[in-house]
Amino acid sequence: MEIQHLPVGAKGRIVALGKEHPEYRRRLVTLGLTPGTAFEIVRVAPLGDPVELRVRGSFVSLRKDEAALLEVESP
Repeated sequence: MEIQHLPVGAKGRIVALGKEHPEYRRRLVTLGLTPGTAFEIVRVAPLGDPVELRVRGSFVSLRKDEAALLEVESP
């Protein structure tokens, strides 16, 4: 599932990072977005870009193209 399909307030877990765009993958890992990490969607801008997540007690904003690299699951 892609993170863009989840509503504000949804909680989930990162399952995998996409294989393409290694520079984005490095940034995501640096921000603590690794497989197995829990997150909550805090806010989405009107046009869907950026998306703000709560991850490991911090807030992280991702652009659409970065968020698209995250494969997630949500209950």
